[in-house]
Amino acid sequence: MLVRSSTVKFEIGAGKIWVALEGQRCLEKDKILKAAQLNENDFYSALGWLARENKIFEEDEVHYGLGTTNLTSKIGNNAGKVWRVMDIWGEVNISTIGRLADMSEKEAYSALGWLAKEGKLYISEKQMYNLK
Repeated sequence: MLVRSSTVKFEIGAGKIWVALEGQRCLEKDKILKAAQLNENDFYSALGWLARENKIFEEDEVHYGLGTTNLTSKIGNNAGKVWRVMDIWGEVNISTIGRLADMSEKEAYSALGWLAKEGKLYISEKQMYNLK
């Protein structure tokens, strides 16, 4: 049984990243993690949320800043793959998503953040993901 929307968790993480980056041109991921007090999984899901909002860009694979996103093709395409996996399999965990969609966990978390922003995702108590 699905018990809560992941929207709240991912939206809070996105807000924390926003606050950490506000007034900065760019910051390293590790500095964002520390300032926002997020773990890597929460960082990547929040990154997907902000990318879907068109509010964050990746300067290189380590630095991020606020502004028009350049992550749409990367995260958006992965979100489509994750959506197809969940449409076929139903409720799945992050390891299964990564394996079936042929992507890393960080890519899967970013895709989940994207889908959460679109209102298409639920998370269960056992960290199982499903379409809304």
